Amino acid sequence: MSEMPVKPGQDGLAQKIVEAIVGSIARIPTTQMTESPMPAEAARGIAHHAALKAAAAAGTLGLPAGPIGWLTIFPEMMKVWQIQTQMVADLAGVYGQTACLSREQMTYCLFRHGAAMAVRDLVVRMGERYLVKRVSLQAFQSIAAKVGIKVSQRALGKAVSRWVPVLGAVGVAGYAYFDTAQVAKTAIELFEGGVEIDPPDEIGASTPAGVLAGWRAGELEAGAARQGLLRLGLSAEEADVAMGGPEAEDAKG
Repeated sequence: MSEMPVKPGQDGLAQKIVEAIVGSIARIPTTQMTESPMPAEAARGIAHHAALKAAAAAGTLGLPAGPIGWLTIFPEMMKVWQIQTQMVADLAGVYGQTACLSREQMTYCLFRHGAAMAVRDLVVRMGERYLVKRVSLQAFQSIAAKVGIKVSQRALGKAVSRWVPVLGAVGVAGYAYFDTAQVAKTAIELFEGGVEIDPPDEIGASTPAGVLAGWRAGELEAGAARQGLLRLGLSAEEADVAMGGPEAEDAKG
């Protein structure tokens, strides 16, 4: 009977997770979904389809047993996150929130249920609405590091299931389904409640000039920049003139 190998290093896995969050997960995927007259019904269909897809992908990658199975932990996580990020983008679409969907919202949706303390400063509930705090790249990397530690601990804690053929894959698939359903629940609550963007002070966004500078530097998406200008007292027409070009039209959603 073969012995179980030493678990992969948590530090190495955590670093890969951080790189994934700052890199691929923070890049918002495009969506073909448009605002729906019945968003709740459309959202349920999107969430169910994504959960089944995530379960199938995770179960397939979880089939190899033993040491080879341990090597599939991170690829499985990446595949599930890819499905989940697309799901969140699609949910934003049916709720008419595509223009203001940001890396902060995406990270909050993906990890709130599993690393609540790490992402709690990204989104704050204010009555029935949610305030999304835009953060600098440095602050975002710090949050990603906290998420990476928490997620890697949980992943390695479940890694022993990789040693059990078939049954391990069933467990991995079941968890992916549950995890995706939780991500959908968070996203739906966020988009149903309504989102306001709080421009970051770190880039001087307390003035219209600061907002525009942040937008042009790529620190703010067009939708967030336009909302920031409106919050600072500019009229819709003035904000559009200040931003100009097709980006302003996209920001209006």
